[in-house]
Amino acid sequence: MIYLVEDDDSIRSFVIYALNSQGMEAQGFARPSDFWKAMEQRLPDLVLLDIMLPEEDGLHILKRLRDTAATARLPVMMLTAKGSEFDRVVGLDAGADDYLPKPFGIMELLARIRALLRRTGEEQAPMTYTVGELVVCPSKHLVEVGGKPVSLSLKEFELLCALLQERGTVLTRAQLLDRIWGYEFDGETRTVDVHIRTLRQKLGPCGDLIETVRGVGYKIGEDRP
Repeated sequence: MIYLVEDDDSIRSFVIYALNSQGMEAQGFARPSDFWKAMEQRLPDLVLLDIMLPEEDGLHILKRLRDTAATARLPVMMLTAKGSEFDRVVGLDAGADDYLPKPFGIMELLARIRALLRRTGEEQAPMTYTVGELVVCPSKHLVEVGGKPVSLSLKEFELLCALLQERGTVLTRAQLLDRIWGYEFDGETRTVDVHIRTLRQKLGPCGDLIETVRGVGYKIGEDRP
């Protein structure tokens, strides 16, 4: 699946049509808010991202993707009218895997998409976390307990990945809020506790791997089997 975030209706429709005609499943979004809703339901194999967008600019979207465990290595190609050398450097330094200025030829776009998917597919050996009977593969969005798949929401999955990435380290509620929900989140720190509780329930016998450090936050300990 390829997601395209582009507010120009004609460009979005044309690119989606071209991708579909080449046998690539694709979905387009005019507004970032719709893109984020779709991300909660399904993670794509590649994101095509404009920079000048309503609600939230493409570089900020890119930063959020790179700062989130589940999407840190998700391939992203910028498609934008900002085509100066400086703009390209900014986009690539921000974490974009490729940068194609508008106007672009559809054949070149398709070739770059194939190359990017091929390259990232070869480079990204799946990283797997294994703690006792818990197995988590972020790149495949896979969670198993005792060999059986577990279905998590995107936020629950990101919480679990964050704790596994920092295994042995206590992450405070404020750190988890900033890392998972972003600095713009204006809710309460109790949001973390609620998600941890449902995460533990879904993990069943592996739920107690997530330790509560009273008055501080949560961790998955290094010494747990």
